[in-house]
Amino acid sequence: MKTTHPPKTTKSIDLENKLKRALADYQNLKKRLDKDKQDFVKFSNAALLDKFLPVLDDLERVFAHLKNPGLKLALDKFNQVLISESVAEIKVLNTKFDPQTSDCAELVKGSKNKIISVIKKGYTLHDRVLRPAQVKVGKGA
Repeated sequence: MKTTHPPKTTKSIDLENKLKRALADYQNLKKRLDKDKQDFVKFSNAALLDKFLPVLDDLERVFAHLKNPGLKLALDKFNQVLISESVAEIKVLNTKFDPQTSDCAELVKGSKNKIISVIKKGYTLHDRVLRPAQVKVGKGA
């Protein structure tokens, strides 16, 4: 026995479309919340890691002055911990100035918009800038 459905009315078509939109909106919301949750976990230690960077800067300056092998071992271990937490140095020396990854502290003689020297290293956490590099940028002729 074959069942027949009554013809769809404008109202039922409208309600069906609204239901489809509501379901699509719900799926998009669910995806966005899942991504936000993943990002929260991924970047939850960003503030703590950012607090360690000035300590690393100080240790590197001390090592540059003293050249102590024990301090070098400690610095290497410190850097390995940062790497294991997905912190990476932003390599900007001799590249074109990019305000997304660097802060220009000073304009100096040199090729226009080229980073001439790094005052303070910059770092990323999972490819997101944790601390921009402070740099000197060439001002051109």
